[in-house]
Amino acid sequence: MRSTAVATSLAVLFSSAALTVVSAGQASAASVVVGSPAGVVVDDTLKRVFVGDDTNDRIVAADYNGNRVDSVSGIEGIFDLALSDDGSTLYATARRSHEIVALDAATLDVKARYPVAAGIGPLYLEAAGGKVWFTYGEFGEQTESDLGSVDPAVDPASGTDPVTLGQLPLENHGVSSPAHLDTDPSAPGLLAVGATDFYDTTKDLLAVLDVSGGAPRLVATHDPSYSLQYIGDDIDLVPGSRQVLVDGTDRNAFADGTFTQAGAYPAGRSADIAPNGLVAQVAPVGDYRVAVYAPGATTPIRTYAADTATLAWAPDASRIFALVSSSSGYTLKVLTDPARSVPTLTVNAPTTAPRAKQLTVKGKITASVPFAPGTQLTVTRTDLESPNGKALPTVTLKSDGTYSFPDTPPAGGKVTYKVAHTGDADHLPAGASDSVDVSRASTTLSLNNNAKLYDYGTDVKFTAHLGRTYKNRSVSIYADPFGGDKGKKLIKTGQVNADGNISAVVDMTRDTTVTAVFSGDARYQPKTVRSTAYARVKISTAVSKHYKTAKIGSTSYYWFHKSTDPLLTTTMTYYPGRHQRLDLQVYYGGSWHAADSQYFPIGTNGKSAVRLGAPGDSGIRARMRSLYVNGSSGDSVNSTTYGAWKYLYFSN
Repeated sequence: MRSTAVATSLAVLFSSAALTVVSAGQASAASVVVGSPAGVVVDDTLKRVFVGDDTNDRIVAADYNGNRVDSVSGIEGIFDLALSDDGSTLYATARRSHEIVALDAATLDVKARYPVAAGIGPLYLEAAGGKVWFTYGEFGEQTESDLGSVDPAVDPASGTDPVTLGQLPLENHGVSSPAHLDTDPSAPGLLAVGATDFYDTTKDLLAVLDVSGGAPRLVATHDPSYSLQYIGDDIDLVPGSRQVLVDGTDRNAFADGTFTQAGAYPAGRSADIAPNGLVAQVAPVGDYRVAVYAPGATTPIRTYAADTATLAWAPDASRIFALVSSSSGYTLKVLTDPARSVPTLTVNAPTTAPRAKQLTVKGKITASVPFAPGTQLTVTRTDLESPNGKALPTVTLKSDGTYSFPDTPPAGGKVTYKVAHTGDADHLPAGASDSVDVSRASTTLSLNNNAKLYDYGTDVKFTAHLGRTYKNRSVSIYADPFGGDKGKKLIKTGQVNADGNISAVVDMTRDTTVTAVFSGDARYQPKTVRSTAYARVKISTAVSKHYKTAKIGSTSYYWFHKSTDPLLTTTMTYYPGRHQRLDLQVYYGGSWHAADSQYFPIGTNGKSAVRLGAPGDSGIRARMRSLYVNGSSGDSVNSTTYGAWKYLYFSN
């Protein structure tokens, strides 16, 4: 079977009249893209799909996967395609060069060219009764269209013209629009002809001809008293039934020489019918889909989302070849599994449930082709105990497509039930799932050393203690030093000991958050605890330019001449942007009094040198210290740390 082409552009295309063939090897991996569709036919013997391209005056051949394998160009004004009954010869109408071109279907080499009278087409094309039939009559001209034929058995060299015109056995039918044609392998020798006049839509032409003999014989013709649907794009002979389908919608039965209404599919634009009777329908303009119907049905077996110009069945009905609108024209797409309905499957499980208690899962499966009662679905439960899934007993559908089954989840946490239908001759596979949050018991987890303060560089042992669990006795310990330059790092993971403890050592150079994590198991929830411990900075101050050290009372002083500037060099753990605070106090009246506090930057070498300044007076006692102040010294990665006081005395 093949689909009648949708009417294409009428513009005159200027191109070379020479026929050139592109070898299969040059384009074996490319998609088939055409500018304006001009017929699609399928050769099941060669497993080839032939597509006419009116825009580019060519025929493109594809394999059954839609990959381009061959092409021939130079067919002027290509309009339609047809295959001989044995599939060995491909015929094309060339309306600008006014000829029928016969090509070898296997190689696309030209076998013969059959000229027809200038100015009359040819247009639509079919092969039946050992001949090639075509309609003719130019668009835009109010002259009656007619039927012609080519007899490939006639050798033009014999002096007999293989082309015969004027073979429509109807007089004065009055239709000026070129008629569509169709044949059906199950009814050899029958040819359907149909058109509605462009200028007068009350004029209808619908006829079935017997072309198996010497001249076409009228089998049935349209009675003017019978109202036809407007024939715009397509007619199809219905396999196994004496009917003609018009534009993929109305079925018209023929008997006793006339037509009667035999039913209709939902509105369509064109169609192709498989040998087994399945109808692939192109939806009306603006409804971007292809629908597949069982014979006489009004609900599609399945639909495909596609803005389609024309289509054709594979003769074995295994797939549909559709020319789908794309940014570059029309692309050949392969629509697979057309006879299998696409099910919709739902699964509804409780949102939450207690562990080890029975719950019920429900759902429903629906499809355009109903499932038989007793159809079985597979069920798989995935949980912490069975992360790869555990098969549960199959569940049987009720007559309304619903199902339900009980289950007692042995594990807590997220439990997922997946229900699936494996597919059959009428249905594609389907699957769906839903999850239940199944309760788990709580365990205890603790971590020591929270809020403790340590000197810089102290190795501190953090110990986590895990309480009762089911199977998992593993705990992970992470350290996250303060500051954006160091991230959280795993420092220990493993099984707790017989007492439930696991320890890890942290070098306390910064304030650090230590985290212990129990990931949970099938019966106990995950648990995370944190402990934040604090670290001082390392800090010291060196005094220089003094001339001696000596005690005043019990305190040791650095002695300076009154005109000497003391140099105070502080060494502190470096961090970008860090400052030390220098505090200065003076002794008088029997006690120490604050004189000044000021921040000074720490260099990348960890040092900060400050000249105190010479007082110029003798007998002055002073002291100073360096500090790191969390949040005020330029960062917050350590805890506030006080350096030792350094005592200074200025003499003569």
